[in-house]
Amino acid sequence: MALEQQKIVVMGGSSGVGLSAVARFAKAGAEVIAVARNADRLASAIEGLPGRVGGIALDGTDREALDDFFTTLGNFDHLVLTLSGGEGAGEFATLDLAALRRGFEAKFWPQLEVAQASLPWLRKGGSITFVTAISARIANPGTSGLAAINGALESMIGTLARELGPVRVNAVSPGVIDTPWWNAVPADFKAAVFQQQAEALPVGRVGRPDEVAQAIEFLVGNGFTTGTVLPCDGGLSLL
Repeated sequence: MALEQQKIVVMGGSSGVGLSAVARFAKAGAEVIAVARNADRLASAIEGLPGRVGGIALDGTDREALDDFFTTLGNFDHLVLTLSGGEGAGEFATLDLAALRRGFEAKFWPQLEVAQASLPWLRKGGSITFVTAISARIANPGTSGLAAINGALESMIGTLARELGPVRVNAVSPGVIDTPWWNAVPADFKAAVFQQQAEALPVGRVGRPDEVAQAIEFLVGNGFTTGTVLPCDGGLSLL
C-alpha cells in the first residue's frame, strides 16, 4: 500500500519513536499530523522535516479535546499511538503501586482513549498501530509493572482486529531503544543497561528509534496484516 496521499496521525510525535515515525511517513509522501502535549517541543521537533507535516498540541488524556480534534480533522487513514510514560518499574515486593497506576494513566488509558475517539473518522481499511514494549513477554525481574501495562495493551490487539475490521489493528513491541526516555534515569545506570544489552543481544547493540519506526511503517503500509504484535527487540525475547 503506497502511503502517498494517505493522512496519518501520530500521537506522541515530538520525540523518540514517534518523531522518527513522523519523519518516515513524511518522506514516504503521506500527510502527517504529529500530536504531542508540549507545543514548543513539538514545533521544534517537526521544524524542517520534509513533506507535509503539521503539529497539534493536545493532551491524550483529555477526551473532550480528543473528540474536538478528530471532529476538526475529519476523515483520515491511519493512527499511530506512541504515547508512553516512565513509571511502573521495580521489584514487586517494593513496587510503588501509585507509580504503577500513574504508568497506566500515562500509557494504557491514553492509547485507548485516542483509539476510541478516532473511530468515527478512521477510514474503513485504514489502521491503528499501538506501540507496546517487550516487557509484556520476557518475564524480566523488576518489570512486572511494565509487563502489566504493555501486556494489557497487547492482549487486546487480536480482539480489536476482529471487532474493528476492516480497520486493521496491530502493535509494535520494542526492546531497549536509545530514545530520550532514558534521559530520565541516571547516566551511569543508562550506560550500564546499554552495555549489558550490547553484550547479551544477538544483534550486539541497543536499538534506534528509526528501526522501530520502520516496523511501524510496515504495519501501516501492509494491507494484509492485522491482529499482529511485531517484536522489534534485537533478539531480547529470545534470551
